Amino acid sequence: MPKFYITTPIYYPSGDPHIGHCYTTVACDSIARYKRMQGYDVMFLTGTDEHGQKIEDKARDKGVTPQQYVDEVVATFKKLWSYMNISYDRYIRTTDDYHVESVQKIFKELYDKGYIYKGEYTGKYCTPCESFWTESQLDADGCCPECHRPVKEASEEAYFFKMSPFADRIEKLLTETDYLRPKTRATELVNNFIKPGLEDLCVSRTSFTWGIPVTFDPKHVVYVWVDALSNYCTALGYKNNKYNDYDKYWPADVHMVAKDIMRFHAIIWPAILMALDEPLPKHLAVHGWITFQNKNGEAQKMSKSLGNVVDPFMLGERYGVDAIRYHILREMALGADSAFSNEIMINRINSDLANGFGNLVSRTVAMADKYFGGTLPETRLEGDFDQSLKDCLLSVREKVDKCIDETRLKNALEEIFVAVDRANKYIDETEPWVLGKDESKYDRLASVLYNLLESIRIISTLLSAFMPTTMPEVWEQIGANADICTYENAGKFGVLPANVTVHKGRILFPRIDMDKEIGELNAIIEKNMAEAKAKLNADEAAETFTPAPLAEQVTIDDFAKVELRVAEVKACEKVKKSKKLLCLQLDDGFGGRQVVSGIAQWYKPEDLIGKKVIIVANLKPVTLCGVESNGMICAADAPDGSARVVFPDQTLPNGSKIR
Repeated sequence: MPKFYITTPIYYPSGDPHIGHCYTTVACDSIARYKRMQGYDVMFLTGTDEHGQKIEDKARDKGVTPQQYVDEVVATFKKLWSYMNISYDRYIRTTDDYHVESVQKIFKELYDKGYIYKGEYTGKYCTPCESFWTESQLDADGCCPECHRPVKEASEEAYFFKMSPFADRIEKLLTETDYLRPKTRATELVNNFIKPGLEDLCVSRTSFTWGIPVTFDPKHVVYVWVDALSNYCTALGYKNNKYNDYDKYWPADVHMVAKDIMRFHAIIWPAILMALDEPLPKHLAVHGWITFQNKNGEAQKMSKSLGNVVDPFMLGERYGVDAIRYHILREMALGADSAFSNEIMINRINSDLANGFGNLVSRTVAMADKYFGGTLPETRLEGDFDQSLKDCLLSVREKVDKCIDETRLKNALEEIFVAVDRANKYIDETEPWVLGKDESKYDRLASVLYNLLESIRIISTLLSAFMPTTMPEVWEQIGANADICTYENAGKFGVLPANVTVHKGRILFPRIDMDKEIGELNAIIEKNMAEAKAKLNADEAAETFTPAPLAEQVTIDDFAKVELRVAEVKACEKVKKSKKLLCLQLDDGFGGRQVVSGIAQWYKPEDLIGKKVIIVANLKPVTLCGVESNGMICAADAPDGSARVVFPDQTLPNGSKIR
């Protein structure tokens, strides 16, 4: 059985995933599914890159450990991949023990071979991208050339990987082979990075600790490019005993990445493999970004800070996961950016899926049900246009094969929808509704409907790699199943039983009311942008926040007079005579109490029920707006002037003393 190994980059868990994260994974999943259908033994790898300064900083800001932080974000990514029906075979995390073991061995081998040496790094560093840059590589504003955010001066002891010994081989790899797809990217890489002279690469850090320690110099942690890039090999068992698949699957058939990390996979990763004397991957497929098109028609790279993130969970709920998978694959040509807007997405769903393929299925099944009670007779009468239809359908598989082999998924779908259009045209040519008016022409009508059902079988078989949830429903409606909707049968005409029985089902892709849907989606985007703006304002306020002056010092005896206890909110409601007060019923571990707190403008009652809070338990009772309060809820001043309740660990028992 032939082998096929395909990988996505391992994603950096710096926040919630958005639709922009989905393209690479959905694309690789579609290729993997298609190759499995062809009979390949497929290994499809994805995962997360979990080390680095940015993770350490984000974890500290959230008050959790780096491991706790990445565990939470990884769970979100895995939930998304499950939701998007991603059929990965292996998921690697760079915090996995076996990966750590392999990376340490790889680093030591490169050091022992003389490719890694200790030095001093001084230069420009972009924390979000975790990239070092020379002055000449910065953009026109002196910022990071990738994300265009400010860089900072960095100086620290570091280990370096020698890049120059591999410059000539890498240039030939990019310019004289088909390693890089599209090939047009090679000129950019050669002119910007190789011709000026490949600079040695910083491969360790000492300014943070969240990383893989260098075994022979533990104050250093292995920097991201040796750590993250090595995953493609370590996930197969390279230099570890976790797996034993390296000889079976390596070299990878396809690495697929977005253009912003192309340099690392096209130059650095091959150099590391050359130094290790390991085979190079066969192909690196580079795609563009999904850009968000705002209401003014301006394209912007998707960014949470801009408020234009499109939530794949929300889109899937509204239109179906397969429709979203189809849309993002159909819109992006290999190597180019793809504009995303609500209008583009809805038009694509309506034109291709609702009016095109969905309509083909529903019309064909409905006519078979109307004229023959769902079961076609075995008598046939061939006629005009039949052979033209068959020739078109029988040529599709070979064209799709070529597109898949060249990682051109947009073109693969275009070829399939040429067949969809041809089948719909066949309906117009043969006019089955006219044939249905004359029983003497039912033999011809049966032949027309059978040819349409066979066309749908071939089309849906090829589409199943791209839209795996919906196609089994299609098969059920046309009287087929997974046993006959195979790759082999996609090259044949006449596979369905002559007396096939159809089963009317739901409308697969309902047509969307453009005006109504645009209004609803724009409202969602406006809400997201408002929330993003509020967060940005809060972040800016936090940067300029000055703590209130300390009060007069107290002795430990004074402090001991204050009893701080943990309590749980059992009920909460607004105080009728006040806009600022909430009345909370608390389980304080001593039979319960009522506390009134001035936090109504920042918290809804339902948001607090079930939460643990800290209370001043021995405060004398007071009456506020006619309601008795026995204690006080502890809260902190926020930079924006609001108050934020201090929530303790939810596992602490009610009544626990704070000390």
